[in-house]
Amino acid sequence: MTAPRLMLLDSASLYFRAYFGVPESIKSPDGQPVNAVRGLLDFITRLVQDHRPDQLVACMDADWRPAWRVELIPTYKTHRVAEAAVDGEEEVPDTLAPQVPVIEQVLDALGIARLGSPGYEADDVIGTLTARATGPVQIVTGDRDLFQLVDDARQITVLYPLKGVGNAQLTDEAALLEKYGVTGAEYADMAALRGDPSDGLPGVKGIGEKTAAQLIREYGDLAAIRAAAADPLSKLTPARRKNLLEAAPYLDVAPTVVRVATDAPLPDFDPALPKEPLDPMTLEELSTRWGLGSSLERLVETLGA
Repeated sequence: MTAPRLMLLDSASLYFRAYFGVPESIKSPDGQPVNAVRGLLDFITRLVQDHRPDQLVACMDADWRPAWRVELIPTYKTHRVAEAAVDGEEEVPDTLAPQVPVIEQVLDALGIARLGSPGYEADDVIGTLTARATGPVQIVTGDRDLFQLVDDARQITVLYPLKGVGNAQLTDEAALLEKYGVTGAEYADMAALRGDPSDGLPGVKGIGEKTAAQLIREYGDLAAIRAAAADPLSKLTPARRKNLLEAAPYLDVAPTVVRVATDAPLPDFDPALPKEPLDPMTLEELSTRWGLGSSLERLVETLGA
């Protein structure tokens, strides 16, 4: 029996893209923007048409900035916290926030599995489901962090949308080696060394993407690079050695923060791609209430096909 082909959606990454890619003039009958809702439904339709997965899971951020990551690196995602936000909520555009519950209700009525894990990000849900998978996995995300899961031997690839999902870049080991000079297994070490201002990760002074990849090629992994920094006889330049040693407190914790979890607790769920809506009556009410029209019709038709 062939193992099922699993597609995992980094939902927030996709609905943010839909929100900024579809005009805000797309509104419900009572004038509320539904551009993210309709855009995401169009994305899912296109993904199912193009890739025909057997299983599909919309992975959600139950916690977009987990306390355990912030405890290790306090600057983690700080710039994304809204200045006026309560309880450190993520800054989400005013007209996007009200669309997220609608997206969730529509996915539930369709019967598309929607999964989050308290205290974990969507990336961690994706990492956990990927670790459990027995067949090919396609991860759909605009977040480069998930390149660390790419694994040719296990047929794990990332679809990275360039312009919409119809023009998505298929990222496998060859693509990673060509663009970054590292494999999927090495990507997290490179990301830790390089840092990422958009995630509040400082990285190591003087080490950018190319240098990080070069060090990994030379020494193998982060542990070996750090061992070389501690060894006065290694070939590292004095400046690089100094920067690596000074970054020791950061490098002690960075791998835990950068690597996606593979053991997030998940509830029981059915990942099978639905052939027909789970709750047609609710779906019809949502379609009428929010004016989802052709976007929803096309997705239901595609699922049925």
